Amino acid sequence: MLGIAAYYFRKIHTYEDYLISGWNTGFWKITGTIISTFCGAAVFIGWVGLGFTVGLSGYWKFAFVAIVFSLILILVFAKPLRRQRLITLADLFTVRFGGKAGIVPSILSAFIYSVPTTALQMVGMSTVFNITLGVGLPVGIFISFVVILIFTIIGGLPATILTDAIQSIIIILGVVVLAIVTVSHVGGFSGLFEASAPEYLSIAGPDGYGEILLYALSVGPFYLVWQSTWQRIFAAKDEKTAVGANALGFIIAGLIAFLPFLIGLAARQFVPANLAPDLVFSYVTDFLLASPLGGLVFLGLLAALMTGATSFILQGSSNLTIDFYKNFINRNAGGKRMLFFSRISVLIITGLACLFAYTVEDIATTYQWALRLTATVIVFPFLAVMFWKGVTKTGVLVSMIGTAVLVLAYPFLPIGMDHALFGFLISFILLVSVSLMTKHSASETVQAAYFEKLHNPTLEDKQ
Repeated sequence: MLGIAAYYFRKIHTYEDYLISGWNTGFWKITGTIISTFCGAAVFIGWVGLGFTVGLSGYWKFAFVAIVFSLILILVFAKPLRRQRLITLADLFTVRFGGKAGIVPSILSAFIYSVPTTALQMVGMSTVFNITLGVGLPVGIFISFVVILIFTIIGGLPATILTDAIQSIIIILGVVVLAIVTVSHVGGFSGLFEASAPEYLSIAGPDGYGEILLYALSVGPFYLVWQSTWQRIFAAKDEKTAVGANALGFIIAGLIAFLPFLIGLAARQFVPANLAPDLVFSYVTDFLLASPLGGLVFLGLLAALMTGATSFILQGSSNLTIDFYKNFINRNAGGKRMLFFSRISVLIITGLACLFAYTVEDIATTYQWALRLTATVIVFPFLAVMFWKGVTKTGVLVSMIGTAVLVLAYPFLPIGMDHALFGFLISFILLVSVSLMTKHSASETVQAAYFEKLHNPTLEDKQ
């Protein structure tokens, strides 16, 4: 991986090359990078643990809705987004509204999502080092930090996409092998289904259909504004590739994502019931697979974690480089200066993620928290930018800031409804009501991005 990164280090000349692979990536590379990025720590570690605790219903609660909303983003929004010729979600808000409208989505993407999710990959890698090499978790986190940082700084998205394409094959082989061996260990599918309680086999699961629908509505919409998918849409060489390759990648990822839940369900037959969910994957692999098959599975996991971390870091780097540095610090920065700051921002995001990694206790819960907060604040403003000319800058800012504050304060409020649904309701009410009561500011371009290319002459860097 470091060799590939060193190769691309010589070929990267602009920050667009570094952050979105120069708008020129082919079909199979895009497909592979989607699979590898989607199948990170949450899939291998978190979802095996979830299958262990709630059974197959976990697939419908998380993986299925994630795939559905990702396909909606690709099939409905990929072409109009590429037409804008932007790099980040926050950049879309900056062009539409001018001024500092992109600050809130940028902060959410860079710090609330990218930092903790990168930290999850480091924690996952440290558990592999611990199981296979006996390295302590704190030392393993630091080793993960160093390797990830070096690879990301020198290789950027071009190296990530190529290694993703290669590693997607390893990931598929690894999780398929582990699923086959685990199910066989408990007597095949017949033995697994006979020994499992009905609630662990059903779509509803132990918590019922209401819980499934609740998670679908609260977690799924995040994938409409997942910056990693946006980067792959922009990185594709043309619109056909952006739609076809990304869609195929998510369909394959959706099929693969079922296997961790199946592994977790089977693990209930032989794994100690009091084992922490995040350790189930490593326990099963270490218990059932000897070398070289066990090595293949752990290699697949490391590949997924490494490439996932790099993608999340570059997502945050894009926000810091474009939304903060370019738009607010140095509007006239040239290509070399932007490329230099892109790499500095990688160091910032990776360093913060390393610090956060030492505080993570539950991978699945941490990931859900990041998804829900980002989704409740951003999804409705994003849809308004795409479809509603009447949305105002004041309406968007009040909606995003107000929703973020109230969602963070939710645990201290006497409210009975789910906090994500509460956040979406607040976001919608604030966005619509404030927009109807306020006028467009002078810095806005009053257009709907889904139907036409935004043009904002008040932004110096867009002139």
